[in-house]
Amino acid sequence: MKNNTVTRVLASVATAGALTAGVFGLSTGTASAAGHDWSGVAECESSGNWGANTGNGYYGGLQFSQSTWQAYGGSGSAHTASQAEQERVAENVLAGQGAGAWPVCGQYLR
Repeated sequence: MKNNTVTRVLASVATAGALTAGVFGLSTGTASAAGHDWSGVAECESSGNWGANTGNGYYGGLQFSQSTWQAYGGSGSAHTASQAEQERVAENVLAGQGAGAWPVCGQYLR
């Protein structure tokens, strides 16, 4: 009886571990795999300038505030990040806040 209980506990732990690994494995994948086209949003926000730093408190092609950039996985500053990195962070913002994070230009997201 004791071996049967140990076997069930170990099986439960293994299953929980596999499920946890699966969930975390999915959540750490690249968000840009969703395939959104951010060029229209960037054109609207910054005239397509992925290195935009105009002094208005928003940075990069998609005009991130520094706090949003950091909260959604960006490092450094958006205006010094690659377009691909800005799009990756934008996918995270989109998942957390929706297209309304870009209240005027979100309509151009494809």
